[in-house]
Amino acid sequence: MSRIGFWLVWIGFVTYAFFLAPPDRPDTFDLIKHLVTGQIAGINPLIVALFNLMGVLPMLYSCLLLIDGRMQKIPAWLFATASFAVGAFAIVPYLALREPNGTFSGKKTWWLKVLDSRWLGLALAITTLGLLFYGISQGDWTDFGEQWRSSRFIHVMSLDFCLLSVLFPALLRDDMTRRGLTDDRLFWAVALLPLLGAIVYLVLRPPLQEQPENAVLPQPNYRTLP
Repeated sequence: MSRIGFWLVWIGFVTYAFFLAPPDRPDTFDLIKHLVTGQIAGINPLIVALFNLMGVLPMLYSCLLLIDGRMQKIPAWLFATASFAVGAFAIVPYLALREPNGTFSGKKTWWLKVLDSRWLGLALAITTLGLLFYGISQGDWTDFGEQWRSSRFIHVMSLDFCLLSVLFPALLRDDMTRRGLTDDRLFWAVALLPLLGAIVYLVLRPPLQEQPENAVLPQPNYRTLP
């Protein structure tokens, strides 16, 4: 997707969220307070799972975004931090502003080593699968549908979740290149499985190799599937 495409997605999402989505409900602030503090008794498990997944998704993105940001002129950490509060409202502008770059130079900081760790990927995978199972198996879909139609918070959060789930491949190609992964089938396997493909990739991807400053990795030609 081009820069113009990302900006159009962002403008469309902002416009819809603030002007076309259902109105706020009077109990929205109390609902958010209870979700943040863990007072979830009586709250639909689907909403509990969705709210917590909106904390997991920015972490999934950070595992790629902050490594990608090493080679960018814009401060990736600012967008990554903001995404924990506003989700795609912060991630999409980063995708629009960044330059395609499949290289990495210098040493990994302790924080980048954490984000590059398979153990973190495994923890995020277990958390994601646990939340999905909890929400899907225990949730009340009828109640969720009613709240989706009547609550701006639930409505926009749901769309935010879907948008972040499908945009992950925008950072995937360059991350694969940095790790010497050149098989186009891997890219499409991850891209065509929103969210689930992302957690599998974070668990299985090889570690990022440190490079001398200003080193440039060869840019592979991806094979196209017949």
